Formats: sequence, C-alpha cells, structure tokens
Amino acid sequence: MPTSQPLPPKEKNLFNRILKCYEQKQYRNGLKFAKQILSNPKFSEHGETLAMKGLTLNCTGKKEEAYELVKRGLKNDLKSHVCWHVYGLLQRSDKKYDEAIKCYRNALRWDKDNLHILRDLSMLQVHMRDLEGYRETRYKLLQLKPGQRASWIGYAISNHLLKDYTVAFKVLEEFGKTQQSQDAPYELGELLLYQNNVLREAENYQEALNHLEENKSKIVDKQFWLETKADLLLSLGKETEAEKIITDLLYRNPENHRYYQQLEAVLKPENEEERLQVYESVARVFPKADSPQLLPLTFTTGEKFKQLVDKLMRHQLKRGVPPLYTSLKPLYKDPAKVKVIEGLMEGYIENLEKSSKFAESDTTDEPPTTLLWARFYMAQHFDALKQHEKALNIIEQSLEHTPTLIELHAMKAKILKHLGDTAGAMASMDEAQSLDTADRFINCKCASYMIRNGMISEAEETASKFTRENVSVEEYLREMQCMWYEIECATSYAKSGQYGNALKKCHEVDRHFTEIIEDQFDFHQYCMRKMTLRAYVKMLKLEDSLRSHSFYFQAARIAIQVYLHLHDEPYKAGGGVTNDQDATMSSAELKKLRNKQRRQERKKAAAEEKRKQEQEKSGKRSRQQQQKNQKNEDEADAKKDVEFDPEKLASVADPLEQATKFLVPLQLHCSKRFDTHLFAFQIAERRGKLLVMLRSLLRCDELADAGDRAELHVCKVRFAKKVRDANGVASAVSDVISQFMPKLFGDVEIENFNLKFLEESKKSLLHLFAGCRSMHHLDNGRKEQATDMLLRYDDGPDNIPTLQTCEAILDSLKQKEFGELAEATMLQIREKFRAWHPRACVFAAAPEPVEEEPVLNGIDEHSNETQESGDSAVKTSKPHRKSEVSDQKNNNNNHSAETSALIENHCSHGD
Repeated sequence: MPTSQPLPPKEKNLFNRILKCYEQKQYRNGLKFAKQILSNPKFSEHGETLAMKGLTLNCTGKKEEAYELVKRGLKNDLKSHVCWHVYGLLQRSDKKYDEAIKCYRNALRWDKDNLHILRDLSMLQVHMRDLEGYRETRYKLLQLKPGQRASWIGYAISNHLLKDYTVAFKVLEEFGKTQQSQDAPYELGELLLYQNNVLREAENYQEALNHLEENKSKIVDKQFWLETKADLLLSLGKETEAEKIITDLLYRNPENHRYYQQLEAVLKPENEEERLQVYESVARVFPKADSPQLLPLTFTTGEKFKQLVDKLMRHQLKRGVPPLYTSLKPLYKDPAKVKVIEGLMEGYIENLEKSSKFAESDTTDEPPTTLLWARFYMAQHFDALKQHEKALNIIEQSLEHTPTLIELHAMKAKILKHLGDTAGAMASMDEAQSLDTADRFINCKCASYMIRNGMISEAEETASKFTRENVSVEEYLREMQCMWYEIECATSYAKSGQYGNALKKCHEVDRHFTEIIEDQFDFHQYCMRKMTLRAYVKMLKLEDSLRSHSFYFQAARIAIQVYLHLHDEPYKAGGGVTNDQDATMSSAELKKLRNKQRRQERKKAAAEEKRKQEQEKSGKRSRQQQQKNQKNEDEADAKKDVEFDPEKLASVADPLEQATKFLVPLQLHCSKRFDTHLFAFQIAERRGKLLVMLRSLLRCDELADAGDRAELHVCKVRFAKKVRDANGVASAVSDVISQFMPKLFGDVEIENFNLKFLEESKKSLLHLFAGCRSMHHLDNGRKEQATDMLLRYDDGPDNIPTLQTCEAILDSLKQKEFGELAEATMLQIREKFRAWHPRACVFAAAPEPVEEEPVLNGIDEHSNETQESGDSAVKTSKPHRKSEVSDQKNNNNNHSAETSALIENHCSHGD
C-alpha cells in the first residue's frame, strides 16, 4: 500500500538520497537532506522523512531524539511500511528483538511482499530461535524470489533446524538441479556436504553413502569426504570397505586418535595381544608417529607395559621433548602404571648421573641434556602426585645444571604456586619471562601470577609488551575479549575486598558473551551467500549453549559470591568501613586499613592519569587520517561501550536481584554443576523462599561428590533450622516440605543429625569444619567447642589437609563464621595450618602496623608502585628477578595475607 503522504519528484529524490546516505553511513549528509525536506512547511510533518531522520540520528548516538522523531513520524503516517520498518530497526539496535519483530509484522501489513522487511524479519526470527516463524518467512521469500540462491538455502536450513530432514533434503535437491553449474567448486562442494549432513542426521545412512559416492568428483574437501564415508560404512556394518578408507586416512594423518578407534572397530581384536599387534603394524609403517606408540600404553599392563613405556620414554628423553609428561598424563589414573613410570625414571636418573647411560648394559653415552629432561619429567611427576617438596628439590638441581632454560623456571613457579608461595612463584615466572620476552605464553602466565599476588598494575605493564601501541592495556585486553585476564583480576579484587572492581570485571566478561551472541547476527545472511552451511549450523548450536563455557561460569561464580556478601554486609562509600567494624577494630588495625585505602586511592588516581595521557597521545592523529575517518566518527561514538562504574556496582540497592541475573544462565546451561544449585539455595535462603531452597537442596543432593558433601551438610542444617523457626508457613508449603524431610534427614533431629556427621568426619578437616559450622549455626553459644574441635584435629602426617581446604577455613573464620574470635585463637589456627603448609604466604604471621611514610602529591618517595598481597603492602619499583627471590620470600613470610573469603577457589587456566 502506498504511503498516505506522497512526496513530489524533487522531495522524493531527496528522500532517496537520504536512504542512500544511510546505507553508505554518510549520516551528516543524510541529516542535511532530511532538513531540506522538513524545512518545507508543506512537508514539515512528513512521517517517513521524520522516521529516516530519527534512524540516522540513532546511528550518531542520539537515541532519545531518534525515538522521538520516529514515533512522531509513525504518528503522522501510521500506514507507512517505512515508518514501521524504521521503528523496528530502532528497536533492533537496542536489542529489543521481540518488539522489533512486532514492528516488522506491522510493516508487512501495509506491504506484505517487501523483500527488505521479510529478510530483516527472518534474521531476527532465527536469531531469537523462533524457528516456526523463520520457516514461514523463508517460504514467503522463496515464493517471491525463486531465482535467488539464498531463498532456497534459507528455506532448507529452516526445515533442517526444525528437524524436518525430508523437506530440507528435497529443497536442496531441487535447488541443486538448477544452480550447481553456476557455483564455484568450493561452494558447490560445501552445499553437497551440507546436504549429506542432513541425510546423516536423519539416519538415512545408505542414502547418504550413495549421495556421497555420486558427488565425489564435485566435493573439494577430500579429507572430510573420506572421514564421512568411513563413518557411514561403519554405521552400515561394512567393515571391509571401511578398512581401506581408514588406512587412507592414516596415511594422511597418523597422529589422529579417532582413526585408530575406527581401525579397532573394523578389525575387532579379541584380546590385548591382538590389539597390540594392530598398533605395532601401524608403527612399522609410520615409525616417526607418536600415536601408535602412545595409545597401546592405555590398555597394556604388567611387563609388556613396562617394555613399551621404557622404549617410549628413552626415545623422547633423547630427543629432548618437554611435553613428555603431557603425553603420559592420562596414564596417571592408574597407580600401578604410575609406579612403573616412577621406577624407570629414577633408574634413568641414577644411571645417567653415574655413567651418562640409561642402563649399565647400554653401550652408548647420552648427551648431558638427557639427564636434564629426565629430571624435568620427575619434577612434573612428583608435582602431579602432590609431593611438591620433592619436585622442588629436583627442579632446583636442574636449575643449577641449566639456569637459562625457560621451562625449568616455569615449572618451579608452578610447584611454588601449589605450595602456596605465591610471591616465589611470581618471581620464578617473571625470571622465565625475562629469558624470552618474545614468548607470549610465558608473558601471559607471568601476568597471571602477578595478579594472583596482588600486583595488578605490574601485570598490566607486563601484558603491555604484546598490546597495540597508543591504547591502554585495559582497553586493549577488553577489546580483544581477554577473559582469563579479567577473571584473574576479578578474583584478586574480590579477595582483597575491592568488590566494585571485581564486579566490573565480571560484568565485562558477561558483556563479552553478550557480544559474541550478538555477533552471530552478521552471519545469518553471510553464510548463505558464501555457502558455509555446515559451519553456520554448528555456530547456531554453539551459540545456544554459549554460556556453559567455563569462563562464564567462573565470572558468574565470583559475581554471585560478591553480591551475596554485599547483601550481608552492604557497601559503605568512602572506604567501606561500617560503624560496627569501626567499633570492633583496634586503633592499629584501623590505621592499617586507612593506610591501605589511601594507597588504593593513589593507585587509582595514578591509573586514571595514565589512561588520560594515553588517550591524549592516541588523539594526535594526522589531518589525513582525520579526514579519512570523519564519516565514521559518529557511528564509532554511538557504538562505544559504556564503562562500568565500580562504585555504582558495589552500592547497588538490590544485590540479590543482580546475583539472580548471573544465576539464571547457570541454571539454563550449567544445571549439572553442584555450585549452580548451591548459589540458588543461598539466594533463596536470603529471600526466605522455602520451596526454592528445598528444590535447590534436592538437586545439590543428587549432584554432590565427596568434596561437595561438606557444603551440602551445612545447607541441610541451615534449611532444617529455617523450617523449624519459620512462622506462618502455608499448609501447602509445609506439606511439601514434610514429604521430603525424611529423604534429607531420616528420622533424627537436626542436632543428632549434625552430631552423627561430626562423628563420621574425624578424618577430614573439610567435613569436620562443616560440622562445626553447623553446630555454631544451631547454637551460637558453642563457638568455643567448635574452635576447640578444629584445633584438636590431627590425623597424622599421611592425611594432611590440602592447602585449598586450609585457606577456605581461614577465610571463613576471618569472615566471622564463628563470630568474633580471640586473636590468640586465630593465631593458633594460623600456626596449625602453617605447620602443614610452611611455604604458604597466606598463613604467615600478621605484621605489626608500620607508620606510613609521608606522601607528597600521591607519590611515595621510596617507591614508584605499591604491591599488595592480601593485607600486606610490599614496595617494589619493578617485577622481581631471580636475584630478588629470597628477599621476596622473606617479605611474604613476615606479612599476612588476610583476604576476603568470597572466592574459595582460584581461577585456573592451564597450570
């Protein structure tokens, strides 16, 4: 239907130029043409021009004015498909996709065959996974434009996503009859492979095999053609034909483990000996391949295993292969095999030290590097077995032999990290980084270790070696979606009580995932044009479960824990010290805290000043570059990310609501994780939602492993007490709870339930602490009994609690899990943990408060930077090198690392 406000030719021409300027992103020119039309009194209220002016302004960041103009235009011309379409584009730009779809449907009421609107609608429908609506829209496009390739492909994909494989295949078949001669070889091959994929998903294996054979000459990706044919032949039980295909694949890539699995499925060996013969025959054909030598180690045992692993390890040690341990790591699930490996390697080291040979019977001497790599492996071996002191002694010997090998310093850092010596670990990794400043992996590990040691500004300086010039490190890493860095920072900030900064990093990670989901929008049309259909369908399935990624889970966990803490202890502006804290802290502690806050403020001011300087530097561009980028300036400003304000994030009025926003994606995508339902329980507990608590508790009970049982027990006791103390509970709610109480607690009272748990937990400090927490929760007067049970725990030297368990307990006590504890009691607990883990910095004795040196203009005359590790502040002017390791260790052993208990588990990315 034509518009109710038609324009004369002159103005119509101007309007078309507005559309062209919008498409070419020449927004200023577009606004100029719109002004020419609207300045005419006859057309000052022309709806479509107002709408297009609003759309153009929206692209320059003036959203409020844009909405006002578009709504005004729509009001003046309610039956214009252009106005409704523009209003839909506006809604789409604000991520209001449901509203945009409504606008597009309204636009189609007045112009039902408009191709632009139908295409935009179809992209939104597949983006929102309205698959039925998507199929209808793609069918309409196919009817209107049967000559366009995208019309056929889009309709086929819509049926495929709805699992209507028969229709999808037929549509592709009809399309192939008319279009294949016009396609490039790669595009035609991709189309045929996608068509074959539809048949395989429909489990029409014979038809898929026939289709594959018929189109062999047209398919460019021969590797995938062979792999698909092998899968189909195995599915049809044609082992003889499959064997030839798999053999061809092995000649292409003898390191692919999947080919060996298929080869075994074809040959069907009946016992270990026959199975081994299969790999030996392949090894004779490919003597340089590692896979046929490694894979037999997974199923052989006894003397045969010893012979094979002996041969492999000797060969790899001679070659000097650092990742030998990584190759053998899967074998460490079997204690017997670990024992064999350890015996062989100890024999190698002993003989190499004596005679430079693997065994006395050997006739040739080995080079000195063989002993080095043997020791390197043994350090990794003992570290994996949690015998960290042995591992450290071996790596120290290796460093005396070769002090310039990067791998040794990196391994030492890893071992020290496992021992809790975060400062020593950082110093060793920094030494490794200094030996090869061009190694990006080591640079990232060094930055990570610095962050874990509280040295975030130094980590930024280290990371800056691999960032773009004239851009701040933080901005560059955010632009590159460097999520491991942001998660490490969030963990560090949360542990040091900087909750606003921690939340800022968590929200930035969440925004990255949102951006990745939004980025798929650009591929809905692109993939149909380029015929990358298999990759496109895989991408859609990946996006559906994107937030199941471990990075999102880690960020959500930190954010939820921070918000729960902020609900329990609301943030106070100006340092965050509540009146209660002020009353309970000693003058020395208050002075120490104030000094720390002043250091943080100075650090923040210095970082802001540095950021401004970098922005000023980057702003000095040439006039030519300015002219080149002028037409896109407004668009760039409109798309600029909004900066999160740590102060606002920490002082949010509804922390539980914010925590729920992070929890919902976990419930959708990580529902089989214990922590997901634990967080749901903790949020529901604070809201007093008994049935939600019960549901979460039941899910936790299903998913809990041995380590989770401790926290589960605490949740059970808290739930039972809340139910017992609750008043005015609805009868329906009470009936449901009564139905499940026996399943959770049996027939015993809560107190007896907890006593039984304590009796069973005498050999596990983690579970004993859970019982003590529950005891204190049931009766606050039993605080001394609970702490006494902790202090009396001693299950011998062979059952020492892990460092993570001790850290979690100490953090909980600092967060007043048992209320206020005497300083002497805390010191006893700290000393007990330190006896188990003497190298751990976190258990070092708290220092005496030191008078702070006067500071002029925010600059300490003795130091350029301030390093914070827990509550301690270690002054440093640059990252530590090897010569400073011992000083750093002594410094950390004399300073406390009193940190927040929010993050019990460090984020771990690799080692």
